[in-house]
Amino acid sequence: MEIAVLDISGKDTGRKVSLNDSIFGIEPNEHVLYLDVKQYLANQRQGTHKAKERGEIQGSTRKIKKQKGTGTARAGSRKSPVMVGGGRAFGPRPRNYGFKLNKKVKTLARKSALSSKVASSEVIVVENFELANPSTKEFRGILANLGLTDAKSLLVLGNENKNVYLSSRNLPKAKVLVASDINAYAVLNGGKIVLTEGALESIENLLS
Repeated sequence: MEIAVLDISGKDTGRKVSLNDSIFGIEPNEHVLYLDVKQYLANQRQGTHKAKERGEIQGSTRKIKKQKGTGTARAGSRKSPVMVGGGRAFGPRPRNYGFKLNKKVKTLARKSALSSKVASSEVIVVENFELANPSTKEFRGILANLGLTDAKSLLVLGNENKNVYLSSRNLPKAKVLVASDINAYAVLNGGKIVLTEGALESIENLLS
């Protein structure tokens, strides 16, 4: 499959690039996409939640009333979970929510995500570009030229470019990634995908 290459002014350069069918033209595997997105979101969780259990509550350990003769349930410690101010039973503890996925599964998920975007005509290829200085106004102008003013977009670069990243940081609907950091969640959640020629080459080297 071939796709036209645009410049940053949104005009056709007259050139076309060929998309690798083994990466951009496969049948998306929905279950693999689900697993990869689930792992990505699980890895974002800090897992620092903690509640005090009865063994961690400070206070007296004396028996608060006699065992029999009160007409109410027996009670031993004020640290009990049934008491106000007592410890929590089976409360959350710090933990790591991450889980392992095989490398081949993650690769297939990325291919599936990219293929689904190509199938829905949500991929734009632009020639490589750099910004001399960080400029949100200039970056917004590039998005406007590509027809992405109010649209959610993900720009994928071949190599890290600090000026481009800083220029996009204040735009809530725009995100910038390096090709080596691409993942299924970012692609599926990215809206329109803008690939530079360098990024396209890097993705093909990474996933082929």
